Amino acid sequence: MSLEGKMKNGRLYCEFGHELEENKAYEQKIQYQRVHCKELVYDYNQTRPSNVKEKRRILDELLAEAGEEIWIESPAFFSYGCNTHIGHHFYSNFNMCVVDDCEVFIGNYVMFGPNVTLTVTGHPVWGEYRRKGAQFSLPIHIGDDVWVGSNTIILPGVTIGNDVVIGAGSVVTHDIPSHSVAFGTPCRVVREITEEDRLSYRKGCPVNEDWDRD
Repeated sequence: MSLEGKMKNGRLYCEFGHELEENKAYEQKIQYQRVHCKELVYDYNQTRPSNVKEKRRILDELLAEAGEEIWIESPAFFSYGCNTHIGHHFYSNFNMCVVDDCEVFIGNYVMFGPNVTLTVTGHPVWGEYRRKGAQFSLPIHIGDDVWVGSNTIILPGVTIGNDVVIGAGSVVTHDIPSHSVAFGTPCRVVREITEEDRLSYRKGCPVNEDWDRD
């Protein structure tokens, strides 16, 4: 299997040192993508917050998809950028880190707290493989209406459903089903989201009727 095929199909691979011309060409391609990403990320993080138009222009060039009304607080970090798809009405607080050696999909109306990390790439447990730079990459999928709390880490291959809350400080190692609250290390479902959550924004705190009005 080619280097590209291994990277995109969850196989073990090394990014450099190939002899086949096809793989050498792909090495050069991903090297360009990484450097181009770092240049754009640098520009984004150095752009003044008031220069909203320029920040948006950079995101449109950096990301595979950038939906309407997204805002990513600086600093933010990507490995490739071109492998990350972000839907509409996305917000990320400071220090988002996306290791996107393969694809990351983020849905609509998603919110990240500070210091959220998404990493599609890991390394094998057997040390001899790591000495030679072996790694693997598995895509991450995040559904609509998801809130990811601060200092959360989402690991390779994880799918998070729709209408999910991930509590702060979680390490998400496995899929999380829709309509659930989950937290912990490793992250686990603690309860379903119910009608009570429409009535109270936290335990003992009923939703005030004027919450969305002047």
